[in-house]
Amino acid sequence: MIQAPMAGGPSTPGLAAAVSSEGGLGFLAAGYKTAQSMRAEIEAVRQLTDAPVGVNVFVPQPSVIDRGTLQQYALSLTPVAERFGVALGEAKHDDDDWGNKLDVLLELAPAVVSFTFDVPHAGTVADLQRKGVYVIGTVTSRSEAVQVLAAGVDALCVQGPEAGGHRGTFDATAPAGTQPLHQLLEEVSDLGTTVIAAGGIVTGDETGAAFSRGAMAVQAGTAFLCADEAGTRQVHRNALSSRHFNTTAVTKAFSGRYARGLYNEFMRQYDSTAPFGYPEIHHLTSPIRSAAAASESPEWINLWAGTGFRRAVKGPVSSVLARLQP
Repeated sequence: MIQAPMAGGPSTPGLAAAVSSEGGLGFLAAGYKTAQSMRAEIEAVRQLTDAPVGVNVFVPQPSVIDRGTLQQYALSLTPVAERFGVALGEAKHDDDDWGNKLDVLLELAPAVVSFTFDVPHAGTVADLQRKGVYVIGTVTSRSEAVQVLAAGVDALCVQGPEAGGHRGTFDATAPAGTQPLHQLLEEVSDLGTTVIAAGGIVTGDETGAAFSRGAMAVQAGTAFLCADEAGTRQVHRNALSSRHFNTTAVTKAFSGRYARGLYNEFMRQYDSTAPFGYPEIHHLTSPIRSAAAASESPEWINLWAGTGFRRAVKGPVSSVLARLQP
């Protein structure tokens, strides 16, 4: 039982330590953090548990958006920014402190490191493995799985479209995949490697279904969003249990990259015109999302959640893990 890395707040040292201490594998989410912040979280979790804990890192990619398109989208967002009394963020392209993070990971050597959004260089994988790190690559198709295995990873995390948060698809401008998790698991079953199933897994029945299709482990994120130990904001927790939000959708409006969350007003107004452009659009909309969260306005923030959000339960990590048991 693996707790998915959930960047942006839900994944905390406390949550990761609680999961690992209960016999699962907790994960820290290094996305959107500096290398020093990631270091601090690794050191913090080691103060809380001696059990293995993983760290997830975003693999940087080249920019895919032109300045004119970016400016046009920014102009369309101006009324929302004015509504919350903030300026739009600096729409910069960066590598999420990639090189420095690799240096810290090689120094501290966490038990597990997983990569999302692309294939890490084979040399990077080998360097980590020489430090005793178990390396996982996140994939959303058979072709991506083949690429990641060629880089030498130890296991695949196969992410179905049911998953909440960002899709791990390598081509950030490709149509959002719709092939369900159980089909993806069958497609990679002959590759002869350890497979972790992710996407829409909230209950023991769903865990059992993944195991029956060859998965050796399951990774759940939405199931942990309302756990006592999670860092999920209260406005997000409230929305997950509110009858006002009754479905999820995949959108690129918040970050310029496809991600699944509760369908709200921001998606309704902006998804059809939002361009691809990660992380520029992520940075552009960040002040709006922060201000909306502070004012408890769920219609204007990214409420990441998977398709199984209605089946998630509140309570301690131990109860979530028990519910995931097949």
